[in-house]
Amino acid sequence: METANSEKKRIIHTQDLCKSFATGNVEQQVLKNLDLDIYKGDFTVIMGNSGSGKSTLLYALSGMDTPSMGAIVYETEGGKSTRITGYNNDQLARFRRDHVGFVFQQNYLNDSMSALDNVMVVGLLKNDNRRELAEKAKELLKRVEIEDGDWDKFPTQMSGGMQQRVAVVRGVINSPEVLFADEPTGALNSQNTENVLNILSDLNNEGQSIVMVTHTLAAAERGNRIIYLADGVISDEVELGPFLGNYKDESNPDIKGARERHAKLKSFLQDMGW
Repeated sequence: METANSEKKRIIHTQDLCKSFATGNVEQQVLKNLDLDIYKGDFTVIMGNSGSGKSTLLYALSGMDTPSMGAIVYETEGGKSTRITGYNNDQLARFRRDHVGFVFQQNYLNDSMSALDNVMVVGLLKNDNRRELAEKAKELLKRVEIEDGDWDKFPTQMSGGMQQRVAVVRGVINSPEVLFADEPTGALNSQNTENVLNILSDLNNEGQSIVMVTHTLAAAERGNRIIYLADGVISDEVELGPFLGNYKDESNPDIKGARERHAKLKSFLQDMGW
């Protein structure tokens, strides 16, 4: 298992993490005694074949779901260790509000709210200063190339790519310590996929810790650390270093490094049987 994590600050730790689902009289164990560390500032990508436990792990790590057994501990700002396993639903909701952001494959925007209000409604859970929050929301929307003429648009008036960019802003409006993303480009065309991935890369370059599940090579390229799951356990992982741009772009000043990085990722995934 190739790692380069000895100098990094751990932000999430799991120990003996298990998750089972019962179907009739049959119990299916999806996560199996999984030990995992997530590090501050990393863009961690979780891959694996269908049914490997990727999304189950993501939902458990984020507090969106509870494991059957084991521990999930956050090393939150200020050096405080917080074990979220054992929290009730209200405690988990408060923890997610204060520490976690989430971007889904389906954006789940409220159709009766504008782009700005879809962001604001999440921000108000943590910050009741409407003026301050509105300024932050507008600044973030501009950063993802949604200008003031579009802030009043409802989801039915937006393209799929614009909807997902609003969803990303909604995910980061409360300045989460970790942004989780579950197949965030799975429902987008190639151009909108590139746009959303660029936003995530920019956020990570500014220090945002990201944990993303994906099944595509293009999305996985954005991660510096790739973890491969198989049958609920970690098969292996690879450290790629920072994203160096498009390996096909002849104008890329570091195209050689980008191609080497791409080849390393592709070789790793082939070894995993992907």
